[in-house]
Amino acid sequence: MEFSIKSGSPEKQRSACVVVGVHEPRKLTLPAELLDNAARSYISDIIRRGDMEGKLGSTLLLHNVPGTLCDRVLLVGLGKEKEFREKEYCQAVRTAVKTLNETGSFDGVVFLTEIPVKKRTVSWRVRQAAIVAQETVYRFDQLKSKKDEVRRPLRKLTFAVERRNELTPAEEALNQGLAIAEGMALAKNLGNLPGNLCTPTYLAEQATAMAQEHGLECQILEKAEMEALGMFSLLSVARGSHQPPKFIVLQYKGGKKEEKPLVLVGKGITFDTGGISLKPAAEMDEMKYDMCGAASVLGTIKAAALMKLPVNLTVIVPATENMPGGSATKPGDVVTSLSGQTIEVLNTDAEGRLVLCDALTYAERFEPETVIDVATLTGACVVALGAVATGLFSNNDSLARELAHCGDEAFDRAWHMPLWEDYQELLKSNFADMANIGGRYAGAITAACFLARFTKKFEWAHLDIAGTAWKSGADKGATGRPVPLLTHYLLKRAGKLD
Repeated sequence: MEFSIKSGSPEKQRSACVVVGVHEPRKLTLPAELLDNAARSYISDIIRRGDMEGKLGSTLLLHNVPGTLCDRVLLVGLGKEKEFREKEYCQAVRTAVKTLNETGSFDGVVFLTEIPVKKRTVSWRVRQAAIVAQETVYRFDQLKSKKDEVRRPLRKLTFAVERRNELTPAEEALNQGLAIAEGMALAKNLGNLPGNLCTPTYLAEQATAMAQEHGLECQILEKAEMEALGMFSLLSVARGSHQPPKFIVLQYKGGKKEEKPLVLVGKGITFDTGGISLKPAAEMDEMKYDMCGAASVLGTIKAAALMKLPVNLTVIVPATENMPGGSATKPGDVVTSLSGQTIEVLNTDAEGRLVLCDALTYAERFEPETVIDVATLTGACVVALGAVATGLFSNNDSLARELAHCGDEAFDRAWHMPLWEDYQELLKSNFADMANIGGRYAGAITAACFLARFTKKFEWAHLDIAGTAWKSGADKGATGRPVPLLTHYLLKRAGKLD
């Protein structure tokens, strides 16, 4: 889809459809009033007759509105004005784009981006509108023999801004939003692929192709190289699988040569059966999403490259399957990590931390400014935070606050969880330096405490996305989170956020 920014009056737009908002009860926004004035109260007369109250998510499509140059006018309900915030704004844009796409409008001019959202700038509104629009038209149907075809799909979307001096920042915000949306689409595509297609080898191939397309540096470590380095914690997870593990390193160098890189580590378990500690059969198909951490960091580096951000960014993806088999790691086995610390594997289904710990130790060689790992790590985090917020842990409170703020800015929220030393007691082992689980209680916290033992040499944060990386049920599919949070963090570090 083609996107653009425009400043002008709604009644003067030559378009298949102009989109304006209506607050509840029956209150026209300023662009809607301008249309109504040009139409000699045509719109307000219709609303007064009860055709539309302005309830959030409602729509009314008008044809041949007098005094306008557009073919149709789409009224979108915004709910009560005093309750109109980020969530309502995004829902209104989503409703508008969905309706335009389903009603045969080849193009549309959206004036919702002119509507004030408390404490949000025009750049924020445009950036979010671009992301939401691309999310709304996203389809994953490449594996279907018959595609889900839209009769006359939306081809061009224009976002309106009120003043001409807003055009330049809005253009920049639009480009940022489209880059973030592309990163999210990559993350969703990888996440939605089944485990028989999206293998560790496939992830490595995608990383290699992306490096060639965007001028990144790419290195793929094979099993023998991991063995030579001493990554026996990671390799213990791969033992039961016929698919070879891959250790993927991508580097984007947009900053100054002397600047230390920001490092993102993404858990890449392309299918998780639980290993010998086998998961229940119900909903095990969703364990193809256990590589969404990897997908999100790959999506983030793509977005950074598209935006040409002046930062140095390194992405690390430890990729493997977790399968049962004759050579699979058994509960009670003791393995040695790359750091030299030993781990008693009490539960082979707590495998994400076993691959991440070696990746975190490997990150030391880049002398990073900051390291952030992203993982669908624990069901306990889903119980604690549901599907709304990502779990956020850090060994640096300032970093945690920065990430939480970026999550709020991106409307991809995270919640700061405790990482107190008291919880480390739960990881004690009689036979190794630590156990890989801490028992029934505080599961998300003890998982983060485990990872913290491998992050003593740098500033680090951990994002547990087990509840936010995908949706179940009728809307089953990867969400692309936390690509927005991570890209906003990079934008902030690059000085590109208003």
